[in-house]
Amino acid sequence: MIADIKKSAEHKMQKSLESLKLDLGKVRTGRAHTGLLDHITVDYYGTPTPIHQVANINLADARTITVAPWEKKMFGAIEKAIRNSDLGLNPVTVGELIRVPMPALTEERRRDLTKVVKHEAENARVAMRNIRRDANAHLKDLLKEKKIAEDEERRGQDEIQKLTDRYIVEIDKTLQIKEAELMAI
Repeated sequence: MIADIKKSAEHKMQKSLESLKLDLGKVRTGRAHTGLLDHITVDYYGTPTPIHQVANINLADARTITVAPWEKKMFGAIEKAIRNSDLGLNPVTVGELIRVPMPALTEERRRDLTKVVKHEAENARVAMRNIRRDANAHLKDLLKEKKIAEDEERRGQDEIQKLTDRYIVEIDKTLQIKEAELMAI
């Protein structure tokens, strides 16, 4: 029973860590990458559709993303969706392509993005602590139902605490890497 609780907690913590990494991947570092446009949806004949389902997305160089719509009608909708996104990008149509240049980050913008990244990491830490709390509550319930002894409950709590500590260290490492990316010029 304790092993099941620990396994469940570890699975949830792993999912939270993956979620943090995904969220941090969306924070722009000044370098272009195609994943930056993944969360943008385009109005495709009245249906909100992810941009990668209506166009090819590639890198022209380290600071430029190119978007090649499959239909000529989509140029305006894609340009508008990118411009209206929260990324602060300004796409330009050039022939058969939409070019999305990555503007250089100012020092002030880098600091703002660092604050956003730290906030995301703190949310992930809170999620880890909530998972730990839930697992410990399960252990207490088992103790109340006399399905486990007090020693087993204490041992289970210690294992869950070690697991929590390990994942919080992972969060801190991920945060450090992202902060270094943001502050690199």
